[in-house]
Amino acid sequence: MIFFSEFNFKELIGAFVVLLAICDVPGNLPIVLNIQKKGIHISARRAFWYSLFLMVFFFYAGEAFLHLFGLDISSFAIAGALIIFLISIEMILDINLFCEGTDISSDATLVPIVFPLFIGAGVLTTLLSIRSQYSDINVLLAAFLNCVMIYCTIKLSRMLKKYISQTCIYVVKKFFGMVLLAISVKLFITNITLLISSVQG
Repeated sequence: MIFFSEFNFKELIGAFVVLLAICDVPGNLPIVLNIQKKGIHISARRAFWYSLFLMVFFFYAGEAFLHLFGLDISSFAIAGALIIFLISIEMILDINLFCEGTDISSDATLVPIVFPLFIGAGVLTTLLSIRSQYSDINVLLAAFLNCVMIYCTIKLSRMLKKYISQTCIYVVKKFFGMVLLAISVKLFITNITLLISSVQG
């Protein structure tokens, strides 16, 4: 098949590294630990499938889907930035902004774990960008491998909870809370500027 004949190992590695850096899989581990500590469920298996679906969907129909609702990448990124901002406030101030009841809110797999932490607007925008640089098969395989990394990270978090001290988790949580806060502010400012410029133009 022509699709598979375009496979290139170098392109695969290049796309994989770019997506891995944007997904920040290792950096999101403390956030996963913090959410699990509050008794909120995160399914590694469903996180894998949600992530894969979002990446494949946006790879083929991302811009068309957003335009269908009159949205653009900047608006989408601002929404993700606001969610990340709220999560960072939780981590820094030790307050609960997300419900912890026994209903559907007790599952954080889709929001906020898959979106916007692992598969945020940056990942989706990157997918649309690197599609012009690499063959489809290589980008899709790279997306699949990143979803495997997400699965392994959530699985690993269950084991780490048993061996990492609460003090260590607390310190790491505060640090990454500040990092997340900075990321959300930068993401918001960058995209609100682009949004305003597009409206004025």
